[in-house]
This record gives sequence, structure tokens and C-alpha cells, in this order.
Amino acid sequence: MTREFLRAGWNVVVVTPVAHYPNGRRTLPRREAGHAFTNQIGPHGETIRRVPYLRHLGTSSLARLVDQLFSAVLSVPVGLRGEKPDAIVATAPSLPTLATGLVLSRLRKVPFIVEMRDAWPDLARDARIVQGSVKSLVERVVEFVQHRADLVVTVTEGFADTLRDRGLTNVTTISNGLDVAAIPYLKPPPLERDNFHALYLGNHGKSQRLDILIRAAALLGDGFHLTLVGHGTNRPQLVKLARELQAPVTFYPSLHGWAVVEKYREADTCIVSLRDDWKSFETTVPSKTYEVLAIGRHVTAIVRGEAERIILEAKGGDVVAATPEAVAGLWRGLSKDRARLSAGSSGREWVENHADYAKLAVGYMDQISKLVGNGVSGASQGGLV
Repeated sequence: MTREFLRAGWNVVVVTPVAHYPNGRRTLPRREAGHAFTNQIGPHGETIRRVPYLRHLGTSSLARLVDQLFSAVLSVPVGLRGEKPDAIVATAPSLPTLATGLVLSRLRKVPFIVEMRDAWPDLARDARIVQGSVKSLVERVVEFVQHRADLVVTVTEGFADTLRDRGLTNVTTISNGLDVAAIPYLKPPPLERDNFHALYLGNHGKSQRLDILIRAAALLGDGFHLTLVGHGTNRPQLVKLARELQAPVTFYPSLHGWAVVEKYREADTCIVSLRDDWKSFETTVPSKTYEVLAIGRHVTAIVRGEAERIILEAKGGDVVAATPEAVAGLWRGLSKDRARLSAGSSGREWVENHADYAKLAVGYMDQISKLVGNGVSGASQGGLV
């Protein structure tokens, strides 16, 4: 999105912590991760203003919240530096960032845009972060900010409808997406192969229920292999489970660039997974969905609601129930009839039409331009924080 904004002549300033993983580790070289309270030039020419973060707090939800609160508070003085922007965009998750955006928009006296990249506050209740029948402080704060935003952006139509049902009228949908031109389209996996390879790339957290995949692989045993790539709070438990079940599973840390493409190339099917017992996930689409569809691999989709609709509409794979037995049954059937693994180009065509950043950015710029009143394409003097 930033690249497209800059191509249109907009200025973009990003206020964000020094780059680090949720556990506090900084693995990028310092010149890429950034220094606190200094500016960087981003990959597309945007200005990045770095704020500090708290190290070595652990990976618990509380530790992450404390880290985010710390960075959010320090983002206020950093966000007040420099030329006055035309609009301020705050992106969640990282809920404290929403409060920062609201404060800055009031101090700067400019329109405030909230991006809800997850279904908050609904997700907080599903995840048992908040409990009981009375609204929690988290829910009240999120709804307070949403109702005071000039524009609320969701990534799914379903969650936009949910917010409208709660009385919000200033809601629009700009979905997640990708740069289709940068994603290769792979040939189908071979029709003859000794082993069946399933691949998952992404977060290893409570939301994904990856234990189902490990149990499915354990049920299948010889001739099947599961690869899990990424990191997350549940990764240690998943490694332990795979060891206990002696499941044919290999774990890799997060990969980037062509290393990811090679994993896709090795795979027979790629997994998109969200647990089915959290209602908020009916209006959630994992962002990896678009990448898997665009690259041309068969999708094992353990999803429902809007994500299920997209997979079926794009004819990108099979939607399966969230049980080890159902997943194992699907993979067994695919291994016996490998012609089903040829997903065709329909998935990539769907992404080109509905989730290509170049097209999404045009719609987003139109919405922002109407809000700030300076024309469809913006002006070179204009800017976003």
C-alpha cells in the first residue's frame, strides 16, 4: 500500500517500534531494524520514525501488551515531530496504537483512520482475554476509539457488517492482499510421488489450532509429511506434541524470499487454518490465503465463514472440518488421486481481481481523499502518518 501511495505522489511517515519479534529478539541487522528516536528511509521512499520497545519480557499476552503500551506512549511525541500530516492512520492489532492515533489526531487536528486488521474487540472475548457478561475495559476502549474515528477500515466485509450493526456508519472494507506480479505461479506437483507433503507457513498461536495438523500427520504416518514454518506462542507445545506422537513433522523458523517459494514448490498442499470455535473468525480471512491462491498450490482450508467462501469461490482447494480425522481423510484422498492437487489458475485470477495491492490502493486512496478533501490522487504536499 505504501508503495502505491508514494507512486501517487503522497508522502508517508511510519511511526513504529524498532523491528523485533514478539519475544523481544531483534534478528535484523541494526541498520534495517532501526535505532530508537531516529529516522530511516523505507524500501519505497517512506520515512520511518522508530520508537523503543521493551526487551526480554517473554511471549505471554501480558508481556506483549506491556511492550505495546510502552511503544504506544512513546509514539505520541515522535508522531508530533515534523510537518503536520493530512490524516493519521492507526493499525490494529496492537490495540494501544489505536489510542495513540486518536490522541495524535486530536493534537494535530486532522482526520483519524482506524484499520481493524483483526475482529477486535470480538476476538478478545473469543480468546478469553476478557470474560463475563459485562463489557471489559478492552472492549470499551476499542469501541470508544472506533466511534470517534473519521473512518474505520476493515479487511473483511463480514466484520464491516458487524460494526455497522453496532451503529458505526463510517466503515469501509479494504481487504488484505499482495503484489500479484511479485508472486510466481508454480507448476502443479508431480502426479507420481512417494510421499505426500503438506505445508503450513505462518503464526503458531492459539488462533490456528495447529495441533490438529500434527495429530492428522500422526494418524497417517509413513508416506506423509507435514512442514510447519514460522513462530508463535504455541510453538514449544507443538514441538513437544509432535515428539510425543512421533508424528512426521518438521519445524522451520520464519523464512523469507525465495526460501519461502522453495517450500511452496516442495508442497503438495498448503494449509490455511483458523480455529472453528471462535465466532469472530467467521469474519476473518488469514492473509496467507491470498498468497497460496496466487502461487497456484492446492489449499487445505480449515476455515469457515468469509474465508471458506473465498476458497470455494476461487476454486482453490478443499474446505475441511477442524478435526484430525477429517484432515487426515482429505490428505489420504488427495494422495490417492493426485490429479486433485492441480489447483489451476482460478485462484490466481481471483486474487488478481479482488486482492491485488495496486487495485486495493486505488480504492483506499479514494476513501482517504474524500475524507481530507484534497482530490482523488492526493497532492505531493499531502501526507499520512
